[in-house]
Amino acid sequence: MIPWLAPDSPFPPLARALRRPNGLLCAGGDLSPQRLLTAYRQGIFPWYSEGEPILWWSPDPRQVLFTDELHISRSLRRQLNKRAFHIRYNTAFRQVILGCAAPRRGQAGTWITDEMIEAYCALHALGYAHSVEAWQGGQLVGGLYGLLIGRVFFGESMFSRVDNASKVALVHLVARLRQMGVPLIDCQQETAHTASLGARPIPRRAFLSLLRQLVDQPPLAPFVPSAEVLPQNEDERSHR
Repeated sequence: MIPWLAPDSPFPPLARALRRPNGLLCAGGDLSPQRLLTAYRQGIFPWYSEGEPILWWSPDPRQVLFTDELHISRSLRRQLNKRAFHIRYNTAFRQVILGCAAPRRGQAGTWITDEMIEAYCALHALGYAHSVEAWQGGQLVGGLYGLLIGRVFFGESMFSRVDNASKVALVHLVARLRQMGVPLIDCQQETAHTASLGARPIPRRAFLSLLRQLVDQPPLAPFVPSAEVLPQNEDERSHR
């Protein structure tokens, strides 16, 4: 059994998270900005489907992308060199989250419920949630969104309507985060997609140690750049 959160209940210790399903910690509570920010700072995130109670997770291991370990394949490098997309920041947050919530091939539904959409739009209004957008011909064709707390970016979801649009947005995000002194992107759970970009699993205790070091450190610059940022001088591994 997992604990049920009353409105003012604190999260239980992460040691109580289940092994199967990996990381399920508790249920209930709400998606208020205060609750969500407290959760992320403690290495917890919400993930549930329509019709379910709010479920809170902290998997072990934790998938992360260190911003100096981004892997850019040759094919993605060619796409970047084409400059086929115009990258914008925080100009269409709701559109990005709706794009991420849209049905996908092979999926019956979405975990990005209406309640989640409104919760993260509220965090966007407070300056915590951000979008990176790929535009083409005046149309939004891909992007991603997540939270920036201190010097950690907590990635939530990404979508593409044109091949590689979200990957190009991610490369731009990483370049910007490096300029801001942000070394870590939380990818939450292990997936082949994030692994192909250089993400890797680390023990939860190591992830929590990084959070304690980073979430209270202010970034070196604002999230939104004054001009589009392109990565330069990637190491040899990024070109493979």
